[in-house]
Amino acid sequence: MPTSRSHLRAVPTPPPGAARGPSDAALVVAARAGEDWAREALCRRYAGMVIGLSRRLLGSDGEADDLAQEAFVQAIGSLDALADPQAFAGWMKSIVVRTAHKVVRRRVLMRRLGLGPREREALDESSLVSPDAPPDVRAELRAIYTILQAMPARERIALVLRRVEGLSHEEVAEQLGVSLSTAKRLAAASDATLERAMRARKEEP
Repeated sequence: MPTSRSHLRAVPTPPPGAARGPSDAALVVAARAGEDWAREALCRRYAGMVIGLSRRLLGSDGEADDLAQEAFVQAIGSLDALADPQAFAGWMKSIVVRTAHKVVRRRVLMRRLGLGPREREALDESSLVSPDAPPDVRAELRAIYTILQAMPARERIALVLRRVEGLSHEEVAEQLGVSLSTAKRLAAASDATLERAMRARKEEP
């Protein structure tokens, strides 16, 4: 994907290692002990990351806020399943990714069954693209997200994770909960679909 992530609208997230209060591990331990303040602190700390990732995976704000809330509910409700309390950030991302996959898969299924709107979901460009992005980049992002909507759910999520989030095949496999070979297969399939579609758009009169 030629478009640089630098043109995607950023959602502020505290940088790693920044002085920002208790460590993730300390907050997770306190939250497991039933401390509401620790649960709220985890949600505040990662709200920007979760909402931003949700928007990029879904391509719009329409369901991103609901996805983010659902992901936090799942995470806070299953903290005992987190083996390494300091790994909360990566674990939180994987919950967002897998929840987004369910949302996208449900969209596709509803369209196929004729139970949902047949038109493609509208791209919320203002929430995804930074104001200083040049017109050609904005047009390219619109085209890419339009193409993504026609992809199978896992291919779409895998492509966004690799091409937009910059994850390796190994990281994509971990986030999606699939084998490395499956992650590579999804990457190859999504790349081929994207390249064909982009080439077809350029050939249009």
